[in-house]
Amino acid sequence: MHKIAVLFIVLLSAFRLSGQELNCLVTVNSEQIAGSNKQVFSTLQRALNEYINQTEWTDRAVKPEERVNCAMTIIITARNNNNFSATLQVQSTRPIYESSYASPILNIKDSDFNFKYNEFDPLIYNKNTFDSNLVSTIVFYAHIILGIDADTFALNGGEKELEEAQNAMLQAQQSGLAAWQNVVGKQNRYALIDNLLAPKLKEYRRVLYGYHRKGFDNLIHSKPNAKQNIEDSIIALEELYNKTVGNYLIRLFFDAKSDEIASVYSEVSKTRKKQRLIAVLRKISPNNNSKWRKLE
Repeated sequence: MHKIAVLFIVLLSAFRLSGQELNCLVTVNSEQIAGSNKQVFSTLQRALNEYINQTEWTDRAVKPEERVNCAMTIIITARNNNNFSATLQVQSTRPIYESSYASPILNIKDSDFNFKYNEFDPLIYNKNTFDSNLVSTIVFYAHIILGIDADTFALNGGEKELEEAQNAMLQAQQSGLAAWQNVVGKQNRYALIDNLLAPKLKEYRRVLYGYHRKGFDNLIHSKPNAKQNIEDSIIALEELYNKTVGNYLIRLFFDAKSDEIASVYSEVSKTRKKQRLIAVLRKISPNNNSKWRKLE
């Protein structure tokens, strides 16, 4: 009897550790759509919340407190029966070691989100074929969130998740939709995952690791060294900037991090490479120059 009780406890613990990886708030905003019958949007919102938060996306054991906090905001811009046009905002954060601070990791706006949906349609994903742009897009970004998050904790730690996102993209190319295609100069889903896995741009993922694990996670123990590691990581982005014009990864980084960087380095205290940091920031992210002036 004692052995049975022990086995039950072990199995229960294993069950608790194999829970879902995402703690995602999905919002479907239909304010731009005229008409009073909007029940379909409430149904869609509920279905997406259940799908994302109840799916086991990886084979990793995850405690409830280790789930990745994120949000997906779908703004419906047009409707034609069961065809919808929308924008999708994808955001995620990461906890900082021994701190209550949540560092922003992703802040992506996808403006080319078109899909079909009938109320109460089941949300089913087949990794070997393309069935639904709605489901494929959600699956794609779920793996992007998990992959980028893992990269901030271990060097290239999100490889498997990013490869799953790549597979979702490859299958979705069957749809012919522009967001999944290789279009020169277009910062779309194809470009996002292609850049993240490109060997020549691998420095970006090293930057993510150094910035968070060697930088922010060490602020509580050694602020000067941590800030130096953060500086070195940001300065390393210049190499990526010089490799390709209009690099999507540069935009990806600063769309999430510009306010955080401005806050950390707006203090009066100087660091060894602060002037170099400011020069690099002005060069690679000129759209945020109003924020960089706060660093002077």
